[in-house]
Amino acid sequence: MQTSPSPPSFDQKTKQATAVKADSGQYLTLRLGDEDYAIDIMRVQEIRSYEEPTRMANSPSFIKGVINLRGVIVPIVDLRMKLNISKVDYTEFTVVIILKIKGAVTGAVVDAVSDVVTLDAEMIKPAPQFESAIDSRFVLGLANVGERMLIVMNMETLLSNAELGMAA
Repeated sequence: MQTSPSPPSFDQKTKQATAVKADSGQYLTLRLGDEDYAIDIMRVQEIRSYEEPTRMANSPSFIKGVINLRGVIVPIVDLRMKLNISKVDYTEFTVVIILKIKGAVTGAVVDAVSDVVTLDAEMIKPAPQFESAIDSRFVLGLANVGERMLIVMNMETLLSNAELGMAA
């Protein structure tokens, strides 16, 4: 007697429906603390050296302030603070990546940028789901490139207006 596989449970269906799949393409690799991360290069508008932004009253601690970028006021988010990564000093390698996400422009402070890599969707494996400092909604997956393990980030979720506590 042949049995058919049982249908996925409700929890499995929910996880499958909410999982965001990383696409094949080019990714900018960057450093935060001791870890290497990757973000979709199509979200990157420019990379700038770090300059002290103008602090905004009553903003969350991970929002360093704002800068005027050619007439556009851009909030600057320190990704180390947003992701609860141990504080690292600002150095000559510290940069701000200007990102365009869902029509909004946001700056992300990172320790350093490395290079651009091409990742196939098959190379990006699901990240294990466990309690950690980094919310799993912000991680699309993990990819091995040579000796490096890259954490592929979901910048649309990480830097959404709701996550930053900003009005749409």
